Amino acid sequence: MLETLAAQPLVLLFLVVGVGALVGRVSVRGVSLGAAAVLFTAIGLGAWGASHGVALAIPPVIGSLGLALFAFVTGISSGPNFFHSLRTAWPLMLAVALALVAGAGTAVGLGNALGLGRETVAGTFAGALTNTPALAAAGGTPEATVGYSVAYLFGVLGMLVISSLALRYREKDTDAPSPVVDRTVRVDRDDRPTVAEIQHRHGDELRFSRIRHTEEGPAEPVGAGDVLARGDVVTVVGPAPVVEAAVTELGHLSSHDLVADRSRLDNRRITISTLAHAGRTVAQLGLEEKFQATVVRVRRGDVDQVAVPGMALQLGDRVRVVAPRERIGEVTAYLGDSARGLSDINPAALGLGLVAGLLLGELPVPVPGGDSFTIGAAAGTLLVGLVMGRVGRVGPVVTSLPQTATAVLSEIGLLVFLAYAGANAGGQILNAFASGSVVTILVLGAAVTAVVGVGLYAVMRWGFRTGGTRLSGIVAGAQTQPALLAFANGRTGHDPRVALGYALVYPTAMVVKILLAQVLGGA
Repeated sequence: MLETLAAQPLVLLFLVVGVGALVGRVSVRGVSLGAAAVLFTAIGLGAWGASHGVALAIPPVIGSLGLALFAFVTGISSGPNFFHSLRTAWPLMLAVALALVAGAGTAVGLGNALGLGRETVAGTFAGALTNTPALAAAGGTPEATVGYSVAYLFGVLGMLVISSLALRYREKDTDAPSPVVDRTVRVDRDDRPTVAEIQHRHGDELRFSRIRHTEEGPAEPVGAGDVLARGDVVTVVGPAPVVEAAVTELGHLSSHDLVADRSRLDNRRITISTLAHAGRTVAQLGLEEKFQATVVRVRRGDVDQVAVPGMALQLGDRVRVVAPRERIGEVTAYLGDSARGLSDINPAALGLGLVAGLLLGELPVPVPGGDSFTIGAAAGTLLVGLVMGRVGRVGPVVTSLPQTATAVLSEIGLLVFLAYAGANAGGQILNAFASGSVVTILVLGAAVTAVVGVGLYAVMRWGFRTGGTRLSGIVAGAQTQPALLAFANGRTGHDPRVALGYALVYPTAMVVKILLAQVLGGA
């Protein structure tokens, strides 16, 4: 059987994915490995094959494809929020870089004390932080590879422990997004503010969906220029704290329920499936001018968001539209409302984006001394994905992908990469044991992983007051480890804060690790 698997790498790939996925579903006290089990299953199978003299390996091109696909779509899905957070998150990125520098200092100091060679120390550093490009930057020698292989497994397991600690207090997250609510308000003020003035005063996080000017009149559409007079009853939609502040400012909660009044206005959840609307903002849809309609909410994946005018829409987004009853059908036809919008992978953006990311990853970056390094396929495709996800559209060309499609492609890419990495590491681990220095390398690798992991946890939780959900993503991104991201996603139901934390620090961590590995290896 082992020889058959060695001759059929695709059979090996899907066997590892299938068996690993089954193992990942096993839960012990509510904790399961999820997709990370594919990695450990592959390592075990690879080590079993090596013990019988059979090399079980998956071609590198398959692993590179999986990693590039995973990184690219992670960037696409995180792009809209990444650049918004970047303006205030540079101290966090600096903290990640300093934690990695502390790990490198630990590797040098303890490695010298343990009598390990420079190349072994550099490889152990790369393995403890599970970063293959860093291994290449360290020289990729047999000594470095042995250090990498021994330290890699604890690099995953140790950070899984840190991630689990972060997720244990996620119920107390203070950075959790506020739920979107709607409230009916009776206006008590006499200065007659406009809807636009109230929205601007609250950071443009509010939407007004309906208004009734007289006690027995019908609910009517609301425009930005409409005046709010004493006695008017309006429906306000937005994050709960913002809506509460608006209610206090405008008047008081009303016992009337304008949402239930469908004599003139109706509401419907409509899927954006018309390609022409992908990448356009809510304001650019022009629904108020065309149909007297208002978009009040956008549901992307499993998360409801307020439909602020500047929000860029993606294929597959489900928007809550309030419109005159006789025009709701026109709005539906205009937006598409087809299930195809949920699964259209936009092959043009996918193919060209991957090409750009792979080329960027191979671009030489000069360093002092005349040498250079490359950031690799993962970092290159992630950076391109972040930009394309943020832009959304360039003229007639849509650069984003639907949320559903990104989730599916990300999962496929991740599973393929984990199977590749585990199968190829399994045989190397036995070589490391045979070298006789495995215990010393394990001690060094565990120390590096612990210094970085515990340092990140302490600084992020108590220094930056980062919530546990987002911290689990930061840990995965700082470790540049998709298995940790899969674990956190599985535990949180793919909470968007996990992916945002991962994408926020991944590029910084990737570049810093490569530079540090070059310094440690003397490359």
